[in-house]
Amino acid sequence: MAVQSICHAHLMRKLVMRHSEKPQLPLGHTPIRDIKIDLDSRDDIPKILLALQHIHADKEWRQTMLELIAQDFAGVASLDKGAKGMDLWAVFVLGVFRLGLDCDYDRLAELANEHASLRKMLGHGAFDADQTYGARTLGENLSRLRPETLKLINWVIVNQAHAALGVDEKTVLRGQCDSSVVKTDAHYPTDANLLVDAIRKILFLTGQASGEIPVLTGWREYRANYAKFRSLYHRASKLKRSAAKDEAKREAREAELKGAYHTLLETAAGYVRQAEAALPRLDAHAPAVATEVRRFILHARRQGDQIRARVIRGETIPHGDKVFSLFEEHTEWIVKGKAGVPVELGVRTAFLKDQHGLVLNHRVMFGETDDKVTVPFTQETQVYFPNLRTVSFDKGFYTPDNRDRIDCILQQATLPKKGKWSEADRKRESTAAFVAARKQHPAVESAIHALQVHGLERCRDKGREGFQRYIAWGITAYNLHRLGAILLAQERDQRLRQAA
Repeated sequence: MAVQSICHAHLMRKLVMRHSEKPQLPLGHTPIRDIKIDLDSRDDIPKILLALQHIHADKEWRQTMLELIAQDFAGVASLDKGAKGMDLWAVFVLGVFRLGLDCDYDRLAELANEHASLRKMLGHGAFDADQTYGARTLGENLSRLRPETLKLINWVIVNQAHAALGVDEKTVLRGQCDSSVVKTDAHYPTDANLLVDAIRKILFLTGQASGEIPVLTGWREYRANYAKFRSLYHRASKLKRSAAKDEAKREAREAELKGAYHTLLETAAGYVRQAEAALPRLDAHAPAVATEVRRFILHARRQGDQIRARVIRGETIPHGDKVFSLFEEHTEWIVKGKAGVPVELGVRTAFLKDQHGLVLNHRVMFGETDDKVTVPFTQETQVYFPNLRTVSFDKGFYTPDNRDRIDCILQQATLPKKGKWSEADRKRESTAAFVAARKQHPAVESAIHALQVHGLERCRDKGREGFQRYIAWGITAYNLHRLGAILLAQERDQRLRQAA
């Protein structure tokens, strides 16, 4: 298969100081195939453990997956120096548990250190009580995997699930495609609170650096200065929310509001000038801090200019000039017209699932809309799954060009037209196959909701690549959870047949 050749083309780099898994089980260890899993439990953990046990039992697929992980760890440790890193199997298991249970690294460390069945799945035995995991260690290891690697691992898991269901390469896959907004970890943005964020980072970065750089003076009271600046922000915000009944009071309030913002801006400008004067010393003694300070100085100047334009001069800021988070700069302001949801702060992500409830592929749509990804997203999914023959879409994916192009690469494309129908459109969308596909399409909404429940409501990781990696981990965890549910149903059916 095409993807199998893609996998093996990247697996020749040497693994250093990392074991795929323990080469030989010491005394007191339980083989993973012999771990007893509670099949009567309705919790998520047994389903994930059952799927992991199934993956581990197939040596060829397991080795392919571990070699994929190995390429992202190659060269990060030395054979003769330092402590041994986490086993690659443990990295995979804990990454899946993090998103499968929608937990942070602190809870994940607690589970890895205290949950008996999970420790057995990680390869630990009765005499390994001293082998524990810290939250920081987990974060460092799980964040080494690239989103591209996780996509290939997801391909392995989906193939395992298809094999468990008796689906082979000749079986036609029927897909449903939709998009959803995955939120970034960003607060609701206003010009003023973004300015506060920028000044806070400038003050704290420079102030904390001054404690280690004797020549950097004048920053000892950075915490008190930030508290004073935040008080000015709260005063301006309170005035902005207050209402005046008569015209005279309204004019007085407007003048007071402009005065409060003027004081806020002048104070911010003073801190920016002070930070710019400190940059040469930061460049000499802490260049990484200097880079960050410069970045937040630019943010502070932009936000100050926008406040002057909007509040003082009454101008409208063009949408393209706005930034919605200083820390997650890929955050987009998305209005999808949902009832009760005026705006979402995050990034659109497209998902394509098959008729078995497995997510075949996803695409993080930085700066893209649904209609821009219809064809390339389908073609990319067909590289992984050539037997994908039919796909249904929402109206948001429609353009006349998309309809013509998608019909050339699929046996049946259910792409409803936006706007008024022509007679040809009416005839096309009234066929039995089109109507049936439209009725089945809402199943993708159920899969998206399940993804949100299992971790993809809001991204916990930082940065653009961290966002992509978090989504990829979430898809992998969801499909593993789905595989566990399939295996659990089969196990229960077998027990019922044996009892009958």
